[in-house]
Amino acid sequence: MATTIISLMKQVPLPSQMRMGDDGLMDRTKAKSIINIDCSFALEAGLQLKSMISGAKLIVCSMGPPSFNQSLKKAISMGYDEAYLLSDRKLGGSDTFATGLAISTMLKHLGFGKGANEDFIIVAGRQTSDGDTAHIPSQVAENMGIPQATFIEDIQYEDGHIIARRIIEGGYQILKLPKPCTLSLTPTGIPPRRPSLAGTVRARETKVTVFSIDDVNLSDEKIGLSGSPTIVAKVANIKSQRAPAIFCDGEGTSDLVESLIENIKKGKNSLEETVKKEIKKKEMPEDYERVDFRKGASGILTWAELANGEITRPSLELLTPARNLANSLESGTKVTTLLIGSKVEHLAKELIYHGSDEVIVVDDERLEEYRILPFSSIFEQIIKKYNPEIALFSATTAGRELAPRTAVKTQSGVTADCTSLEIGEHLDRKNKRIFSPILESRRPTYGESKLATILGFHCPQISTARAGTFEVPPRDESAKGKITTFKPVLEEKDFITQIIKTVRGDGGLANLFDADIIISGGRGTIGDEMKLIKDLVNTLKDKGISAEYGSSRPMVDEGICEYARQVGQTGKTVRPKVYVAVGISGAIQHIAGMKESDTIIAINKHSNASIFSHSDFALVGDYEDIIPELIDRVKKGFAFGLKQNGDKGSKDV
Repeated sequence: MATTIISLMKQVPLPSQMRMGDDGLMDRTKAKSIINIDCSFALEAGLQLKSMISGAKLIVCSMGPPSFNQSLKKAISMGYDEAYLLSDRKLGGSDTFATGLAISTMLKHLGFGKGANEDFIIVAGRQTSDGDTAHIPSQVAENMGIPQATFIEDIQYEDGHIIARRIIEGGYQILKLPKPCTLSLTPTGIPPRRPSLAGTVRARETKVTVFSIDDVNLSDEKIGLSGSPTIVAKVANIKSQRAPAIFCDGEGTSDLVESLIENIKKGKNSLEETVKKEIKKKEMPEDYERVDFRKGASGILTWAELANGEITRPSLELLTPARNLANSLESGTKVTTLLIGSKVEHLAKELIYHGSDEVIVVDDERLEEYRILPFSSIFEQIIKKYNPEIALFSATTAGRELAPRTAVKTQSGVTADCTSLEIGEHLDRKNKRIFSPILESRRPTYGESKLATILGFHCPQISTARAGTFEVPPRDESAKGKITTFKPVLEEKDFITQIIKTVRGDGGLANLFDADIIISGGRGTIGDEMKLIKDLVNTLKDKGISAEYGSSRPMVDEGICEYARQVGQTGKTVRPKVYVAVGISGAIQHIAGMKESDTIIAINKHSNASIFSHSDFALVGDYEDIIPELIDRVKKGFAFGLKQNGDKGSKDV
């Protein structure tokens, strides 16, 4: 039986051409569309797999309006054999849950996912640039009942199995997956090839097969705007709250750096109006019916992710919004944390010290390392038993695949990469109802230019929180809580994906969160592969300053910097006392990860670089001249205004 490689592809609108409608939601009707960048890498991965698997067949599938034909034809011109499009007006407004269901239904209509021992591989992009959720690969995998691996940067095929290199925080994993399986690719893989002339001719002659929901026997009950478990309630523009930057001046590099030192001493500019407007509570009509859709669900559930035998910082951060949400709900609402691993019960007290009321411990030697299949099965069992109204995950590589797979199992919606989580009310004017209380999950979207408020109407309401967004709650050893042991029912098939190797560095993720100063390099520092930036960081460390280096996404895509050090929308959110952006253009995706820094210093040779609009101090010049001068000044005592802990004691410089 020949292997079929199925590539899932989506067209996305250009963020710059998106407009906000009168209803406060985004209007993409007049925006030009292109193939989603991550999906283009998946298309190439499919072609690479075909070259490894004798006789493999390639098909490409998409869901969307008839205009998607153009992108499907391009896949044919690249070397794909067949193209399928699910297109129906009733699909309009579908959230990721509904989209994953619809795509899976189409694949089953094509004959896949109906039984055991099938020979197919699904490849998809990690996420789409318009939504940035990374949900669909996990949701399709769960709907198809097959294993998955996400955040993949390299694929090999050996003895009928997929060998995948998966990015994780601080390192990578090598996984071995059987067929069938689903793989999601990052843009760090092999760049997509250009269509050949012969392929272009063949694409003109190849017909794209278009299905309606009736063609694939898909009910409209759980699709479209009305059938989706989540809705976008509001979209607002994201505006910078930072005062104009102070541009340093001087005839040479030495004068430029001296100007920076003097300006730091004087202090940065401040906004004339810094008074924050309080959000006024909406006036709700008294004659509307109040609806509590929770149906008895109660409490907040969080996940304690582990790395190197310790609770990760993002998991502790989760306890801050969890506690705030619990305090906003009925008196006595509990925060419960699920702790899964091998010989991990001793960590339960640490979670209680940081705010958990109850810790559910699942201890099994087979669960020493995170695996998507058994972990999602455990969450399904816990949710069915405890019936929480809200479930929170960190938006790590693991959390971003575990949350959507769990959501499919529990028929819930999920909101990704949230920066704000609050309890509110939803006014349904059409049916004269008020849904209360409801989780308002806010997340940046459309290239970080908009802030969307997402609501879910099925419990548990599931959200992932962007790492670094929330503070770790204070540790209180006097805190009391309950520790419960849970024995899940796990099957042999839950362990069919093998972990061949896990490699984690001893720096990067945790150090970025803890550092007082972060020096980050962008595309402009490719020349020396960030050597000067690392030299500056090491010099600061030698002076007793808590310093680390980070990067923008292009440096990770080029293989110069590890993913754990990427700052930005698809990386980490950091809040150091000082952030130095070197050779970084200022794309809004990067700004999202560092805008909360106390002081931002930008170094760029282009005077009109957008990074300066988000900085406190600006140096226009070549980093290869400026960084050595900064290193020399640090050796002489300059510390960017931070406390320096050297042999002569602490001081501010």
